[in-house]
Parts: sequence; structure tokens; C-alpha cells
Amino acid sequence: MSTTSKAAAPKETPESGRIHDLAGIGLGPFNLGLAALSEPIDGLDAVFLERRESFDWHPGMMLEPAHLQVPFMADLVTLADPTSKYSFLNFLKQTGRLYRFYIRENFYPLRAEFNQYCQWVAGQLDSVRFSTDVLDVAYGDGVYTLSVQGPDGVEVLKARRLVLGTGTSPYIPAACAGIVSGENAGGLVLHNADYLSRKSELQAKHSITIVGSGQSAAELYYELLGEIDVHGYQLNWVTRSGRFFPLEYTKLTLEMTSPEYVDYFHSLPAEQRDSLIDSQKNLYKGINSELIDDIYDLLYTKSLSGIVDTQLFTHSSLNAAAWDAAKGTHTLELRHEEHGRDFTLESEAVIFATGYKYQEPGFLAGIADRIRRDCRGRFDVSRNYSTGVGPGEIFVQNAELHTHGFVTPDLGMAAYRNSWILREITGREVYPIERSIAFQQFGAPVAADAPVASDAAVAVKA
Repeated sequence: MSTTSKAAAPKETPESGRIHDLAGIGLGPFNLGLAALSEPIDGLDAVFLERRESFDWHPGMMLEPAHLQVPFMADLVTLADPTSKYSFLNFLKQTGRLYRFYIRENFYPLRAEFNQYCQWVAGQLDSVRFSTDVLDVAYGDGVYTLSVQGPDGVEVLKARRLVLGTGTSPYIPAACAGIVSGENAGGLVLHNADYLSRKSELQAKHSITIVGSGQSAAELYYELLGEIDVHGYQLNWVTRSGRFFPLEYTKLTLEMTSPEYVDYFHSLPAEQRDSLIDSQKNLYKGINSELIDDIYDLLYTKSLSGIVDTQLFTHSSLNAAAWDAAKGTHTLELRHEEHGRDFTLESEAVIFATGYKYQEPGFLAGIADRIRRDCRGRFDVSRNYSTGVGPGEIFVQNAELHTHGFVTPDLGMAAYRNSWILREITGREVYPIERSIAFQQFGAPVAADAPVASDAAVAVKA
């Protein structure tokens, strides 16, 4: 959402004197859900800004069979307001697909279908402004002033509160950044975010290596394996994980995506939270178990015709990479961590399915003194998802993994988080917020005579 280019002086518009109650910056599913839930609230003046021309969620990974890892109820609004006209089921009804979805008997929407649903919602919201890039933000007299570049030039918008939903960016391991850009760059290297637009280039190579261990890596491997004998490439899959971990999806584990677990996690010391996040990756970064089985079955089927030209490496950390222009290949320097042995792998094309990381937008520099930080410089996010020095001024979406736990990127908890944010902004509980849904206790039992913390203890009034 930020830019480094110099902008022309903002022009005065009728909007210049208007002060919005909130400005949402960035429009992924989380802020889009907030926009949809904000729309019916009387007296709430919200605006949502997105620099892209339209909503498009991970277009490079819209593989035909790919589906969400959460059920359709984890849409933009249903878990906050099941009666909302912006629900996924209403989208199906309005587009004539409800009975087909019913007959399909599968709770998990296709990824492309969810993207269409989000586009359908975005197209109905007057508060959403596309092609609008936030250049910088300033603060004074209780108001945030945003300089934005829109279709009609640079203008000024004002808001009393900000909700940061600028999302995460594709991550490339630092040890391999040199083959992506710089003097050592060359050949075909990409993040999986760009997969579909470059698929034909990839399949023209003699060898392809996928680096990563999660769902995206597995989806790419399965698709490329399916066409390996058509194009005749060698296919490698490298992961530093000890095995191809399935996403843990048992029901008592799912209770950890609950208000109680967020309360428990947020109450822990920062060092303990960081340690827990490192140990919980299979709870939110694993592979769908059915897909793991499908990969094995496909390998088995293809092996009936002979040796399949593919290799799968576990326990293998990628420590460096180099491009050899003369040979037309990348040399990947790997280390098998259990054996303690180094080895190399040559590949013409490399796909990094190495996830995404939050990157702070440049425009926050103008309000650096309005943001609370922890000892490591990260957002110090309160239980109510705010990180501003003023109570209930700046909120974050999907930037609180270190304070709220592995449910942070979970679509299923987005409506819950947005219900919190709207309560803080409006001063009332517009959408009922669940407080106790789990059968299990996550912390030590509280003594019967211990004081009970009220909801007001964690909520900051607007």
C-alpha cells in the first residue's frame, strides 16, 4: 500500500473536510469482511482503500481443484452475523449455484469460488475504493490524515481510527535471495504466488524444484506431477521438515481456534508465545491429509509405467543457491540435518513455496510515535487487536501472530476479530462476541475465591 515516489500536492475535494470513523487500509479477506460487517451499522462512516484495481485473492495459486482448508461458514460474515446478505450461501443463491453446492456435499469451497464470492461482496460496498494507494499518514488533533493517490490524482482523507489490513508479502529465504535479484540472478526462479502466470515457462524446463513444506508446495507438486510424463521434466520437492506434515484437524485441536485459547495465548509471556508459535506450525501450516494421500496414489499410479523422474527430500535445509549461466542450471546447496551431511541439487527452475511474511507499509513512518512496540520492534497488540498508543485508534489484521497465536491468519476467526474491532470503534457490541465455546481448559484452574476479570478489563472503550 505504500510508494516511494514523490506525489503532487493534494487537491481540495468535498471529501477533504469529512472525517471518517475508520479507514481500512488494504483489502484482503479480513478487511473486506470488516467492510461488509460495517455496512449495515447506522451512523458508522467507514472507508476502505486498496491500491489494486479490483479484488483478487492469490491469483497465482488459483489451481482448478484447490479448495479452502476451512468450511464455507468461515466466510466474511457468517460467524458474526448468520443473517447477513453478504454470506457465502447468499452468494450461491444469488448466482444460481446453491443447489449445485448442496448436491456436491462438500463443506470446503473451491479457492476460485471463494475469490468470486469476495469479488461479489466487494462490488456491493460503497465504502470500498479500489485503485487508491496510501502515500503517507499523519496525525493531529485526534485525527489521522491520509494522503492517497487515486484515479483522480492525489487527495486527502481523514479518519479517527485506522485498521491496517495490508496483508503479507511473498517470502524468499535470505540465503537464496541472490538468485532472485542481484549479480547472481538468472534462470527461472519464482515464488509460488506467480505460479500460474509462469506455468508454461516452468514446464518447458528439463528440471523443476519446489522448495517448501506446506499446502501450497503440495498443491504445486501434485499438479506438476500429474503432467510430468506429458512434458518430460524432472520434478524435485525439498523440505527442511522431518516429514510431509498433515494439517492437524481433529476436533479438540480445532478448539484451539477459540476465544478461550486466544485469551490464554495472549496472557503468556512474549518469550513463551514465540516458542509456542515455532512448535505449532503443523496446526496452521500443514498439508491437507487427503492431498498427501492423493500425491502418494498418483506416484503409485505413475510408477506402474516405470520409474517416475521425481525426488522428495525431507530434513533438507536450503542454505545457499547459485546460478550457472553456462550450464543453464541453479545449484542448490542443501544440508540433511539428521545426517549432518551436505549435498547439492541442480535444477533449471526453482519455485519457492516458502510462505508469506508481514511487511510494514512505508506510510507508517509518519505515525511511528502513535504505534506501540514490543522489545523486538514488533507491534505490541492488545487483546482487542489495537496497537496504537491511544486507546482504540489503530487496529491490525493478520499482523498479530506473535501476540494472538496461530489463529491470526485463520479465515474462521476473521469475523470474530472484526466483531471485536467494531465493538471497540462503536462502543457497543453490534455483533455478539462468543466468550466460551471450548469444552477444554487451556490454563490452570482458577481458584474459586480469585477475582474474575471483567470483559471491560480487556476491552478498550472507543
